[in-house]
Amino acid sequence: MSLSPRIWVLHGPNLNRLGTREPEIYGSATLNQINQMIEEKAKALDLAIDCFQSNHEGALIERIHQAEQSAVKFIVINPAAFTHTSVALRDAIASVAIPFVEVHLSNVHRREAFRHHSYFSDLAEAVICGLGPQGYLAAIEFAARRIAPHRG
Repeated sequence: MSLSPRIWVLHGPNLNRLGTREPEIYGSATLNQINQMIEEKAKALDLAIDCFQSNHEGALIERIHQAEQSAVKFIVINPAAFTHTSVALRDAIASVAIPFVEVHLSNVHRREAFRHHSYFSDLAEAVICGLGPQGYLAAIEFAARRIAPHRG
């Protein structure tokens, strides 16, 4: 297995506040706890993984641009509020042509109407919402199955 990351997990704005931010919606797990769960799942699947969070749209865009040069085979992204607002982030992920899964902790379809529209879903291999942190693990398992034919 290559030492460079094969799957990147990107967390959007305010997800650094998990555990204290509206636990009735997002649960009590912190982002560090979620990342640890993701890393354990990736290790069990013999995958390299890299988790990245930013509250800044430009930082997420730059990270996506770096994915091609970093031998990334799959992206798992929770764009958070950028899901509903960011054409720029959508354009970045479209430009690298790396398959991705869109993940949301809450069921966005049971929430405010403005959260029902995603700028990413029509490009995504899959969309997972409402499973809490388990949604990330399902996305990692899906990604592992998708990249398995390309593993060395």
